[in-house]
Formats: sequence, C-alpha cells, structure tokens
Amino acid sequence: MKGVTLENEYAYILDSKVFLKGYMGMPDRQIGEVKRTEEEAFQYFVNRYDIAVSKVNQLETEIEEAQNKGSYLTKLIQLRKRLLNFDGIGNFIPLLEKLDVLEASLTSLIGDNQSSNLEIKRALIEEARPYEHSEDWKDTADILQEIRTKWIRTGPVEKELNDKIEEDFKSILDTFYQARKVFFEEQNRIIDERIFKYNELIRKGEELQNRTDWDEAFLDLKNMQTEWKIIGDIPPKVLKVLYKNFKKPTSLFYDRYCRSKGIVPKRRVDPRIEAQMKMVKEVEKLAESEDMISATNRAKYLLNEWKTIRVPAHLADRNVAERFRAACDKIFELSYLFKVIARKYPTFNFLSDKQKDLTKYREMENIVKRARTDLEDLIHSYDGQSSGYEMDQMMQSNLKTQKRKLLMKEVILEELRQKVAML
Repeated sequence: MKGVTLENEYAYILDSKVFLKGYMGMPDRQIGEVKRTEEEAFQYFVNRYDIAVSKVNQLETEIEEAQNKGSYLTKLIQLRKRLLNFDGIGNFIPLLEKLDVLEASLTSLIGDNQSSNLEIKRALIEEARPYEHSEDWKDTADILQEIRTKWIRTGPVEKELNDKIEEDFKSILDTFYQARKVFFEEQNRIIDERIFKYNELIRKGEELQNRTDWDEAFLDLKNMQTEWKIIGDIPPKVLKVLYKNFKKPTSLFYDRYCRSKGIVPKRRVDPRIEAQMKMVKEVEKLAESEDMISATNRAKYLLNEWKTIRVPAHLADRNVAERFRAACDKIFELSYLFKVIARKYPTFNFLSDKQKDLTKYREMENIVKRARTDLEDLIHSYDGQSSGYEMDQMMQSNLKTQKRKLLMKEVILEELRQKVAML
C-alpha cells in the first residue's frame, strides 16, 4: 500500500496514523496515531486486542456458569457492538463468530424458556379465574396475592403474546380488586353513617345533663340506650371511644335522676364480664397447682371457652384478658418443664425437696437460654423481609407471641431462683 511504513495482515500505519484493515465488508478505519515511534504505537494496539479476547472469554465463562443464562443476551449484543468499534490490532472475526454461536445458543434457550413460561402463565390464569367474582374478600385476596407472586417470578413470554396474556391476567385481578374496592367503599360509607348516628346520640346524651323533667328525660335515656344497641357494628376501637363519650353524660344524668327520686342505684355487671373474671380466678389458681397435667387440660378447655365469650369492645377489660393469657402461659410453660424433667430424671420423685427445686431451676435455665436463641434466630430470619402488609402482620404477630412466651419463661425462672436462694 503506497505510503505505508509499517504493516501486518490486520493493520498498517500511514502518515503517522494507525489504521485497522476492514473486515466483514467494513472499510479500513483509523484507530490511533503515532505518539513516539511507529513500533510502539503498533504494539500498543496489538496489546489492546488481548483485552477484547479477554472480554469475550470472560462473557463465555459467565454464561456457562450462570443459572439464568438468558439474562446475558443483552450483554452479549452490547459486547458485539463494542468489538466492531474496538481500537485494537488483531483478528476480530473469530471473536465475533464465537459471539454468534453464543447468541444462537442463548436465543434458542430463551425461546424454550419463553414457551415454558407461557405454559406456566396460562396455568396461573386458569388458577386465578375461579376467584374473579369471589366475594370472600380476605381469603381470595391472599390466594390471588400468592398467584401474582408466582406470576412475577415467572420469566417473560414472546413479545407477540406478552401483551395479550398480561391483559388476561390483569383483567381477572382488576375485576376482583375493583369489586372489593366497591364493597369496602360501601362498608366505609355505612360505618361513617353509623358513626354519625352514634355521635348524634352522644350529643343528645350531653343535653340530658341539664334537664330536670326527670320522667320524660329518663324515658329519652332508655330510648337512646336502645337505639345505641341497634345502630350496628363499627371498628371496635372507635366504638370504645364513642361509648365512653356516651356513657359519661348519661351516667351523670342517671345519678342525678336517682338522687331526685331517692333511688340508690345498683350497678349491674355484664354477665360476660362476670364469666371472664371467674375464669381468670380459676386459671390463676390452676397455675399454682401441683398436678400440671390436669391443670393443662383444664386450661386448654378454659382457653377455648374464653374465645366463645363475645364481650363488646367498649366493655372489654384489657387487664383481665392479659391476666388470663399470662396464667395460661404459665401453666403451659410449667407443664413443658415437668415433661422435660420426667424425661431426663426418672427418679425425680425420689429426690429431696431441695434437689427437686435445684433440678427445676437448672432445667428452666436451659429452657430460657434456648428460647432466647430461638427468638434471636427468628428476628434474624425476618430481618429485611417484606412480603406485603398481611404477611408482615403475621410476622409481627409471631414475634409478639414468642416474646410473650419468653417473658413467662423468665418469670418462672426468677420464681425458681428465689425459691432456691431461700434454701
């Protein structure tokens, strides 16, 4: 080539400029200039070719080792574009041919995966379809959320089919969630209407405080109380606050009414509250029993009975419920302790009282240590997870239960420690 001063089969130097010879129908192109000597410039770009080889080999290795090989197709296409404009001296044709082979393999694999994904997504559509018009809002929402999670984890399908299949699936979800939205909007409207009625009764109750037409006012009070009972359900916490606001002025009026009539009011305790208090006293007594097998069986029975007593939110006493739950927890934890002792110490009943207390203390100490470790592991396993509101609620509920149980174990351990210290 006229004027060329340095050349090999892939490149040459002309007028102090380095040119890569054209290949695969592409023209010659300048890739650099001579800075110092032609030999150094030539060798620099020969060395750069090794970078291109390394990039192709590295991509090939990554694809071979990857589980999701299809995700590398875009990276491969981008590398090919860079090679076609890469400033280096060497034979790029084998590198591009290697990329062609890899691309053909990935394209085939992606096609197979897309066919498989299509089958999976069609199956998920059929799985979701029966729930499209369901009115079991909570359970159906849970089921559809699980199906949707599977859908998201399933890879893409062919572009020509993707829009249609996505629309089919979205239509099922939209139909259910839109109906659920309408239902809850109506429920919220009803609740707002009921809250308004409750507030109207509170306002009327406050007006009673200044009335002295005792008989007529007392009749109005009875009518208000009757109306309060039939308004309907609203969120328990809201009802509890509203009832407190209604109870205060009406109670003040009733006290004034009784004084004006010379009546000594007799406070009536709700029979459901009385039943709960009776159960609390019984289960607290059971927690001190020596016969933990019988105590456990009775506690389980009482626990089920407790659930059947529907105390309105405005009457419920949180302290009573916590006492009952704590006493049951203590029985169950002591029952477990005695099971461990019975398994590990067959001659436990022949030990002295001092040895029995020491044995119980040591075993309870081990149980508490394991419970603390289990709780730490549980917290660690939940850390950073986010699976939606309802799943988060389940996680928090589980953690709360485990913390409560650990607290009771620690209470029992402290009681045993004090007992041992007195020996």
